Amino acid sequence: MAAVGALLALLAVAAYHNTFGIPFVFDDVPSIVENRSIRSLWPLSAVLFPDQAGGITTSGRPVVNLSLALNHAWGGERVAGYHAVNLALHLAAGLCLFGLVRRTLLLPRLAPRWGRDATWLAAGAAALWLLHPLQTAAVTYVVQRAEVIAGCLFLLTLYASLRGSDPATGGRWRALAVGACLLGMASKEVMVSAPLVVLLFDRLFLSPSLGAALRGRPGFYAGLAATWLVLVVLVLGTGGRGGTAGFGSGVSPWEYGLTQCRAVFIYLARVGWPHGLVFDYGLSLDRRLAEVWPQALGVVGLVAAVGWGLRRWSTWAVGGVVLLALLAPTTSFIPIATQTMAEHRLYLPLAVGAVAAVVGLHALVGPRRAAGAVGAVALALGLTTIARNEVYRTEVSLWTDAAAHLPGNARAHNNLGQALFRAGRVPDAIRSYRQALALQPKYPESHYNLGVALAHLGQTEPAIEHYETALRLQPDYPEAMNNLANTLGRSGRTNEALRLYEAALARRPDFAEAHNNLGNALLQAGRLDEARARFERALQLRPGHAETLYNLGNALAAGGDMTGALARFEAALRADPRYAAAQVNAGNALLELRRPLEALARYEAAVAADPGLADAHFNRGSVLLDLGRWSEAVPAFEAVRRLAPGKTAALRALAYALAQAGRATEAVDRYQEYLVLRPDDTEARTELQRLREAAAPVRLPR
Repeated sequence: MAAVGALLALLAVAAYHNTFGIPFVFDDVPSIVENRSIRSLWPLSAVLFPDQAGGITTSGRPVVNLSLALNHAWGGERVAGYHAVNLALHLAAGLCLFGLVRRTLLLPRLAPRWGRDATWLAAGAAALWLLHPLQTAAVTYVVQRAEVIAGCLFLLTLYASLRGSDPATGGRWRALAVGACLLGMASKEVMVSAPLVVLLFDRLFLSPSLGAALRGRPGFYAGLAATWLVLVVLVLGTGGRGGTAGFGSGVSPWEYGLTQCRAVFIYLARVGWPHGLVFDYGLSLDRRLAEVWPQALGVVGLVAAVGWGLRRWSTWAVGGVVLLALLAPTTSFIPIATQTMAEHRLYLPLAVGAVAAVVGLHALVGPRRAAGAVGAVALALGLTTIARNEVYRTEVSLWTDAAAHLPGNARAHNNLGQALFRAGRVPDAIRSYRQALALQPKYPESHYNLGVALAHLGQTEPAIEHYETALRLQPDYPEAMNNLANTLGRSGRTNEALRLYEAALARRPDFAEAHNNLGNALLQAGRLDEARARFERALQLRPGHAETLYNLGNALAAGGDMTGALARFEAALRADPRYAAAQVNAGNALLELRRPLEALARYEAAVAADPGLADAHFNRGSVLLDLGRWSEAVPAFEAVRRLAPGKTAALRALAYALAQAGRATEAVDRYQEYLVLRPDDTEARTELQRLREAAAPVRLPR
């Protein structure tokens, strides 16, 4: 058995070896990067039952949130650790599947037919399941470890219940099964069918009837049933996952059910031929039976066939019931508004297909040919998985692939636009947003994102129009309020901006960015105490955030507290050592504190971090002038002249430095250039006159 386990581990690592540098994408961001509840392991209650919006992947799933918190404690936001844990969990699930299939085939009812080949059949099924590229949607996509954890615990529940069937020695195994089922209910709602699947398994392989199965282990089944209470409490606690799931999600059960008829056959096709996998299917719904009547008829036929077979308790029929039970929580008439279809939902149901494929091949072509075929298929699946993982290499490649496979998916085009924007490809991002809006004109998020991109290019009025459109379509949209306020503030409409920041925070009090931006607006309005309060609140929500520390430093400096300001600038630099603006302002504070040499070091660090920052060059030159280091000051002011030609103070300082450095001819030229721009500067005109007189030749008497 150890050799089989080692082989399965080797295969899994080979298939996923190229995932450890894949970045966080899509729902990873709110559930990991922005999830404050995973940043500390204590108090444990705050990790298990955080105050989260109900719509994110970790909401109402304490085991998943705890696993992410452990990851964060281990390595912060370094992605390699999260991928390593996902792979380890996937392998653990595969080993549970191996053990379950092997022991099932060795049961007295099956051993005469399958017992001799039980080990390799179980290993083959586990290998196909581990290596199938469909699994990347749950394993490579970090936050979908919810699916992996639930799948692992589901399989462990089945395995432990099988081991616990011996009344004399199975007590610990039965306890393990109930414990695994309990943890599974706290991981994902798909676990709801686990007690029923255990009972079906018991009836098919261990007991002559359902009644006998229940009477044989009444305490065990009572324990399994009790775990449903945990799931009920968690589901109710999230309010239908923040209104994104259930009958109050805004999606019609009829339309969702029709869409699932199509989804079932797409899923079956992906299992048999995993080509053209899609990361995100968007929010499309089939609204009329006429659109999907063949698939609906097929689903009805499938359910009828399974029901007919179940009357005879045939093995294939029970397998069909298990498959339907695993799909039912997400692929039925109970709506999930945020994802009408998703390939990660096949994570556990795929186990039924893997077992059926291996056992079916054995029955059709015999053990030797079946072993060769399973090995060849496993190799092909593993290579396809490696290739599929490369699609996840960047956000741009992932969303480009999703949009290419479903060109009518507005969300894919929108998210591709976001990925392109973050990659600095703003014009390409704008094209993607416009494509999303062409497909779905009333798409608030695309209007908002297009506004962000246009504002980035300085197109203020079009940006404002798209922000306002987003808010008309979705009035409760704090991000749009925040960015519209930013744009209005830059346009001088400060009072409107202040009202929008307040409105955004009324809807989302923990919106750290809005607190920070409101603080900046208040600072510009001279309301220093209010600004400091906003910055401090933002830091409570995002401790150690460099930009907010910098802004708080500016507020303290504006109030004359240079020591406090310097401490905040230094904290910002600890968070981001290459924060050039913080280096400059730290230097300014040091100058006010009469520490010019330290200030000079800050300005030089700012120039090293950002050679294009004109203020850093200017302040450096000014300190060098004060220190009498004329020649060193000259190149600093020349850099400002090149970077900010309109900064006349730098041109005057350059002329003065050149004069003091003994470069009179150049100094005269710079003074003349300066006086063209500032003819009213009589002091500079006097200095120029002195230079000319000093340079005039001495006239000898005749």
